[in-house]
Amino acid sequence: MPRTRSSSLEAGIRAGRLGTWGLFFLGIAAVTPLSVVAGAIPLGYGQVKQLGVPAGYTVVAIVLGLFAVGLAAMANHVPNSGAFYSYAAAGLGKPAGVATAMVALAAYNAMQIGLYGAFGTAAAAGMAILGVHAYWGVWILLGWLAIGVLGQLKIRVSAWILGVLISAEVLVVVILDATMVAHPAGGTVRYDTVNPELLASPTGAASLVGGLAGLVGFEIPLAFARLARDPRRTTRRAIYLILAVVALLYAGSAWAMSVVTGPDRIIAVAGEHLTDLFFFLPRPYLPGVVLDIAAVLFATSLFAAMLAFHSTVARYTLTLAREGVLPGWLARTRDDEVAVGGSALQSGLAVGTLLVIVALGLDPTTDLFFYGTVSGGLGVLILMSVVAIAVIRYFHRHPHGENRWRRRVAPVVSGMFLIAVLLLTLAFFGELLSTDNPIQVWSAPAAYLLVGAGGVVWAYRLKASRPDTWAVIGRGDRAVTLPRAAPRRAADVNLPPHAHINRR
Repeated sequence: MPRTRSSSLEAGIRAGRLGTWGLFFLGIAAVTPLSVVAGAIPLGYGQVKQLGVPAGYTVVAIVLGLFAVGLAAMANHVPNSGAFYSYAAAGLGKPAGVATAMVALAAYNAMQIGLYGAFGTAAAAGMAILGVHAYWGVWILLGWLAIGVLGQLKIRVSAWILGVLISAEVLVVVILDATMVAHPAGGTVRYDTVNPELLASPTGAASLVGGLAGLVGFEIPLAFARLARDPRRTTRRAIYLILAVVALLYAGSAWAMSVVTGPDRIIAVAGEHLTDLFFFLPRPYLPGVVLDIAAVLFATSLFAAMLAFHSTVARYTLTLAREGVLPGWLARTRDDEVAVGGSALQSGLAVGTLLVIVALGLDPTTDLFFYGTVSGGLGVLILMSVVAIAVIRYFHRHPHGENRWRRRVAPVVSGMFLIAVLLLTLAFFGELLSTDNPIQVWSAPAAYLLVGAGGVVWAYRLKASRPDTWAVIGRGDRAVTLPRAAPRRAADVNLPPHAHINRR
């Protein structure tokens, strides 16, 4: 039987591209360990005034681990680079899949572009330590240029760079944590802050929302499954490894901060050092050069996150364009791996937004970083909630021999938690943004509603006018032209074996 173009492409990109560690570094870079430890944890203590921050990160990591059980099971049957988009299409139908794809593109772009704001100020501060002084906008432009160049190279290059940067920042986090634990307040190490009962309060709910926002990106290996050596096992291992590492780093770092100050003082101290708590607490016990290195690595951790999200948006765009959902020029690749069109589009969107921010003289931290990442986090939370429902419905219709734990119990428990947190986030979104301006509060939720609705409308238009594209939505394959006389059903098209997943 002759091989189709799709199967030839599959064989080409299956030639040992990314292993577990490559996918791990792509995902953990998006999670940005040092950025969360140095930026989000102090806010949890000092601004939200929640003592159970370590417990919050632990609970969230466990719930996302349960969520990953269903994802891993579904990856056995829907192994393509559409990730959340593909799972929504398989479980909820193609219109829901396209809507999810549009929300994903909006959310990941918001995260990626928002990170430039923190990167600009962090890079300016880090380079000032080295004696190089420049306006934050210059560093943003240089960062954008570097991301654009790396986005046009093979993903293995990005994975290698991310591996170096992430290894360095994780090492610094461990050193600072160990230093704080070695110098406990009053000479006694206390564990008050790891008590999950502390989360049973309004501030505890906010802590859970912050914990979910801090782990956005753990799912990114799913978008690169098509480039993995073993899409099922490699992707699953990478996701679980990411969750394990960041749970230890986040909960461990938050606990270490409470150890050095004492649980009864951490909230007050954090309130006085919202922006530098992680570097302030170990300062009396470490040489200045270690903290200077940590400040520089804070900027590189943000760069790593921007690169990871850029690559993810490019892969999503490539998958959608290859299926025909987006314009064909966005499906341009080099060596069957580099998403040339998707990378270029993301770079264009980023620089356009950044130029507007600089031209209007807006604040890079509050107007770009804070609003962009919080809004992007909301979008990813919407995605996870939708996919949780999709996993449950998919396995209800197609059990595929999966046991009850993988196809029902773990997805239902995690889905209920994610939906509850989503509703809390929407109800208190103004508090999360620290504003009561209705335009700022509702612009992000309204934007996701509009792009999702637009995705549904576009899907039905494709069904009516381009049945060849409709036939492959959510499968990661190129659209196949259907003969006019043939029934317009996926089963009648020469598709890969998993084509039966969803014919709606």
